[in-house]
Amino acid sequence: MKRIKLLVVDDSILFREVLARYINQDDMIEVVGKAGDAYSARDMILKYEPDVMTLDLEMPKMDGIDFLKKLLPQYYISTIAVSGSEDRKADCLSAGAVEFIAKPTTRTSSEMAVFAADLCRAIRRAYKHANPTAIISSEPSFVAKHSAAEKNHSISSNISDTAHFAQKAKEQVSQTKNLLLSSAKTQPKEPPAVNIAVKHSKLSKNEAIIALGASTGGTEALEQVIRFFPADTPPVIVVQHMPAGFTKLYSERLNHSCKMEVKEAEDGDRLRRGLVIIGAGEHHLRLCKDSRGYYVSSKPGEKVSGHCPSVDVMFTSVAEVAGPHAIGAILTGMGRDGADGLLKMRKAGAFTVGQDKETCVVYGMPMEAYNIGAVEVQAPLYKISEIILNDLI
Repeated sequence: MKRIKLLVVDDSILFREVLARYINQDDMIEVVGKAGDAYSARDMILKYEPDVMTLDLEMPKMDGIDFLKKLLPQYYISTIAVSGSEDRKADCLSAGAVEFIAKPTTRTSSEMAVFAADLCRAIRRAYKHANPTAIISSEPSFVAKHSAAEKNHSISSNISDTAHFAQKAKEQVSQTKNLLLSSAKTQPKEPPAVNIAVKHSKLSKNEAIIALGASTGGTEALEQVIRFFPADTPPVIVVQHMPAGFTKLYSERLNHSCKMEVKEAEDGDRLRRGLVIIGAGEHHLRLCKDSRGYYVSSKPGEKVSGHCPSVDVMFTSVAEVAGPHAIGAILTGMGRDGADGLLKMRKAGAFTVGQDKETCVVYGMPMEAYNIGAVEVQAPLYKISEIILNDLI
């Protein structure tokens, strides 16, 4: 029988992990993701396509109610609001949550067991709300499996859990640092020879265009690149594979964390220094130019290289319109979208960069681009913004 796919969203790592342990004992429910904030939740919704989401209302960056108001009109998911206070119950229900459940006032194992059982019942109801014909039991399976005594021992004490998860977090940070240190020792490889129409030279900041393309793992990778760009950086256009609605949320996130202004593409947007344009979901992003300068076209279209927006479409337009006055970078992603377009950019005289294997979440798109000679410089993610900026005068 198909299990209900659940996404748990809460800013407390301890609460997320302990709750997930209880819920995963239920034969009908599978926790497919655990997110600490609204932006991570959005990425996990795209990745895992959960059936139901539990959403903490008090979170950093964007609270749960604001997230619901932005998310549900674009991407509906049955949502159960969870909070330590009932003061905002009416607000979250009016924002679109199907249920509200109060967190336990204390986090003893017995209270968490009762809370988890209530939540599992609510998850079933939320799933039925979106799937009225589904036949599922109303009672959590783990309630029948365990006696009260077993429940009291099924999860360790709060103190030991806190120590365990704190140590786990430290280990994850250490692993990330080790990855970056090992990547720093990796020298960029020489790409295959390519016939270049125009010899590349450093670009004037007043004339340059920067184009970035990414897919799986790209939301974090793009942020790492863009947030190091100064406020007066030449215009940047971006395609990140995302459905409609999510690109607007993503643009707003970057706009808060980056020095440059970031916005979702609208057809006819004029480009200028200090502006980043993110291609809208289900719209191809193309670079255009007239007597007044560069602007973008953002229009619906058929999928190209399996995607809309397509990195290939954007890179090809940059090759045709900006030629040697452009810089292109292809980042982590599955498949080969962007490889052919980046090759066209390089042949037109643009400076091209590819993320290396060691720092990619998925070394697909950058690998395909490298293998056909589209990549002039291959480098770890944390070096890419510096490499791009060093090509400008």
